[in-house]
Amino acid sequence: MSYFGMPSVDLLGEQIDAVLSAPSTTHGLARSLRTAAWEIELHGYHHASQRAWPDSRIDQKPTKVQIGGGTHRIEDFFNIDAVPPADLLWDVREGIPLHDDTVELIFSEHFLEHIDYPRSAKNYVREAHRALTPGGKIITGVPDAAFALSQYPGPLHPADEMVERWYAKRDCRNDINTQLDLVNLVFRDQDDDPKYTPHLWAYDYEKLVQLFTEADFATVEPWTFDPQIANPKRRWGSVYVIATKQRSRPTARPAE
Repeated sequence: MSYFGMPSVDLLGEQIDAVLSAPSTTHGLARSLRTAAWEIELHGYHHASQRAWPDSRIDQKPTKVQIGGGTHRIEDFFNIDAVPPADLLWDVREGIPLHDDTVELIFSEHFLEHIDYPRSAKNYVREAHRALTPGGKIITGVPDAAFALSQYPGPLHPADEMVERWYAKRDCRNDINTQLDLVNLVFRDQDDDPKYTPHLWAYDYEKLVQLFTEADFATVEPWTFDPQIANPKRRWGSVYVIATKQRSRPTARPAE
């Protein structure tokens, strides 16, 4: 099956699975194909939803939205994610399927670092600005690159808190041998483990301010961590900001 003269994505997925199962497939090729297989899975979810909403705008107009939250659910928030579970399966790298000026609050944590910069990251922030009401807010939390870099250069202590909190149960644990290994994990977490998606860009407070300011948000400020919304497991070693869309300017009265 094909569409618009293009080979079937499903067929491509089957071919990738066959190559991955072949014992002669090299490590480098297998890594690349696993990434492609993951993107094909996301493509399938996204296009299933896109067929239901061909104009990329869903019927609902939620006022509180969480994006990329995975299994972390927030009461009264509409959840958008690329993979289940979610209220809507949608790849927000392709835009946010919400109507203009309708959302009062958008929340995401440990999501932004997993999408490519600048194309997808900047598009996502612009889309958030479009969907928010005047005066609406977006809260964003990411691993704090400045925190990771503050420990470098220097020796890696056997009981390093970052290792114990973030990587103790990971296959990469035995390969964290220096502080630079930790820096690499924060900036480009590529453990080749299907349970974890790689980090594609690192952020600190200054970078988040620049990113949201460039997208025309009126203010970008530190966010006071609220465990009723955010995942308490994410608090340590993360930086959060809250960006506010400018309120509508009052219409000038005509001169009498």
